[in-house]
Amino acid sequence: MTTIGILGSQFLSTPELPFHQFPVTYTRTAFIDALQSVGANVIMIPIDRDLDKLPDIIKLVDKVLLTGGEDVAPLFYGQDPHPLLSTINPERDRFEIAAIHEVIKQEKALLGVCRGHQLLNVALGGTLHQDVSLYHNPETATLKHLQAPTKSQFTSHFIEVDPTSSLSFLPETYHVNSYHHQMIDRLADDLTTIAKASDGVIEAVESKAKRLLGVQWHPEGTWDTIPNERAIFDFFVNSL
Repeated sequence: MTTIGILGSQFLSTPELPFHQFPVTYTRTAFIDALQSVGANVIMIPIDRDLDKLPDIIKLVDKVLLTGGEDVAPLFYGQDPHPLLSTINPERDRFEIAAIHEVIKQEKALLGVCRGHQLLNVALGGTLHQDVSLYHNPETATLKHLQAPTKSQFTSHFIEVDPTSSLSFLPETYHVNSYHHQMIDRLADDLTTIAKASDGVIEAVESKAKRLLGVQWHPEGTWDTIPNERAIFDFFVNSL
């Protein structure tokens, strides 16, 4: 049975929020449910400031999942913060970037979702637009990529999928949900674009070795109602 390590998020509580103001390490239950539904064991890996432990940590799992969350700090792709930048957690960025490199070193597979998709690009040398509004495509109209307040169980826009890619099991024209305000700008040299929205926004990438996969949408929001979204987790656990 494949063991998936989910890199945990951090919730830094305030008096207005739960957990009695204590910081919390967490992951969305939907990720756990989706992975378990396709036969995986799941371990959550908390952020560790001691990066020297990462080789032993990654050895505990077969594959790694990077989830959504805060904006990626522009520090890690050589930019100053734009006024539209939202909450960042550089400690999480630093740990997850190091984990990506350790996954590659140990020749294991990785799936990045939303922020994880963006961070994969940054870790391999690419850059981001700090807000979708900073992206301009003169040939197309820009879509609404942050579909809130519409819930994630509903899909909101089309993407075009490369039928020769790791996502070949999806329809070439596919409808996804969308919960992001940052996006890939310059693609890392080792990544290939395998899905795009009609406005040109990169919606999925894979590494040239096809062991690293990133999707900009949130399949964990629809895995239990849309078979193709569950198939993404099945492919990750059992084939990638």
